[in-house]
Amino acid sequence: MARSDETVLQAALRHGIVLPYSCKTGTCASCKCRIVRGQVHYPDNPPCALDFDDMASGSGLACQAHPASDLVIDARELTQLADIPVRRLPARVEHLDRLSPQVMRLRLKPAGGRRLQFLAGQYVDIILPGGKRRAFSIASAPAERDYLELHVKHVSGGGFTGHVFSGMQHKEILRLEGPLGTFFIRRSSQRPMLMVGGGTGLAPLKSMIEELLDAGDQRPIDLYWGVRAPVELYADALIQSWQDRHPALTYHPVLSEPDDQWSGRLGWVHEAVLADYPDLSGHDVYMSGPPAMVKTARTAFLSAGVPEDRLFYDSFDFAPDVPPAES
Repeated sequence: MARSDETVLQAALRHGIVLPYSCKTGTCASCKCRIVRGQVHYPDNPPCALDFDDMASGSGLACQAHPASDLVIDARELTQLADIPVRRLPARVEHLDRLSPQVMRLRLKPAGGRRLQFLAGQYVDIILPGGKRRAFSIASAPAERDYLELHVKHVSGGGFTGHVFSGMQHKEILRLEGPLGTFFIRRSSQRPMLMVGGGTGLAPLKSMIEELLDAGDQRPIDLYWGVRAPVELYADALIQSWQDRHPALTYHPVLSEPDDQWSGRLGWVHEAVLADYPDLSGHDVYMSGPPAMVKTARTAFLSAGVPEDRLFYDSFDFAPDVPPAES
């Protein structure tokens, strides 16, 4: 039974039914489902990821749709996540490392020696005073016992990211909730993988790749990482070390605003993928990054033949009080 103030997704999660989701703001379409019977409504108007054709065909977005009657929906249930509890716990800042001028690595140690169980690709919410939340993907692999690693990009006008870059102290205590999200590796598949990241969208892909390396998974992996300038390739050396451990991993850095010294790939990262793989029907695709990148790449990749149930993504949306124009 859904409460009057709940979305379909919130009601499902409260009852232990894990449906696909990512941004929870109606921009990424991860939670798209088919309304088989019944009615839903959108208190804040139909979300931008749901167009007229979607609604005419009976599709809905579970993260924004509120039940207006009893419902029957057609959606994938992710049973892999059903036994992983979402927890709130304090964590201490153990290390602050500036990876690039605009990216800080936080290493957090859960208090009391507790560990957070999660799947590579998931994220945590940092809970701020007043109940505000900031979502960050976990960049460390699940096998890491000592800390959780987050990659924090400085956002102009962002109170929390400003604090990370100018005021955060060693041993500071943060409150976390997680793991959250349904972005994780589908281990039952043996198809080659394309991993596509934009900016700090590399973080969940890093967790995934390190988990695959630890497991001795031999599937071919093409990693495409799109940033603006060479200085933003903050994990370049790490990725090259992965290639020594996994000869079937190929790395493709792609720059949109290179300097005169850059001799590598140019343009938008999804265009580089399609230049190499115009037919994606034989791949599993994992992508993570800003909403505009994810939305554009999703449309392009579906047109290139990847089935929708083999296209997995995490959309890094802005917090409500951070103006997107200032990002």
